[in-house]
Amino acid sequence: LIEHHLIKLHYDNKTITNGGHMGYRIQVDFDLCESNAICMQIAPEVFEVRDDDFLYILNEEPGEDLKAQVEEAAQRCPKQAIAIAEG
Repeated sequence: LIEHHLIKLHYDNKTITNGGHMGYRIQVDFDLCESNAICMQIAPEVFEVRDDDFLYILNEEPGEDLKAQVEEAAQRCPKQAIAIAEG
């Protein structure tokens, strides 16, 4: 599923991408995600947990300037629900 707007992570397992642009994209295992907001604390430009307790992706394919934060968010996710796909 390719989306260009905010995506609730409680949908079925899907890869989030911004239309195939080069670089990297965020992949989330929606069955594992608990919306605990650790990723939001690390990369608030990319992840947001709202009052409805769902995680939203604010930037589906962040630039290289945010890659270190996205990698840290993926590493620190307690459920290991976030992955980074190159290309």
